[in-house]
Amino acid sequence: MNALGIHLILDLKECNRERLNDLPFIRATMIEVARAAGATIVGEAFHQFKPVGVTGVLAIAESHLTIHTWPEYGYAAIDVFTCGESFAPRKVAQLLIDRFQAKDPSITELQRGLLPTLATVTS
Repeated sequence: MNALGIHLILDLKECNRERLNDLPFIRATMIEVARAAGATIVGEAFHQFKPVGVTGVLAIAESHLTIHTWPEYGYAAIDVFTCGESFAPRKVAQLLIDRFQAKDPSITELQRGLLPTLATVTS
């Protein structure tokens, strides 16, 4: 089977709480890691919650990056979804783990849009 895309689900625990509530830092970080991994940014939306927390979406030609933070728990939920060969989703994941100083990160990888291989179709 071939997949149209790779979806990484990051659960970042025990993060730097100040960074999780810093919208300018989060926005700049998301843009920086997307570019470092070869993404083409086509749009963005970020929002600061009161009293704490940030949500953000970075639309890329290759798909998207999203983040939702709970600074009070030191936790960030991040999705990295890509469909294309020019973008390195695992590089993004590691850079985000490093930037948010996650002491207890986990990554779940999903293959999205599974398609039969040519051999399967012709059998």
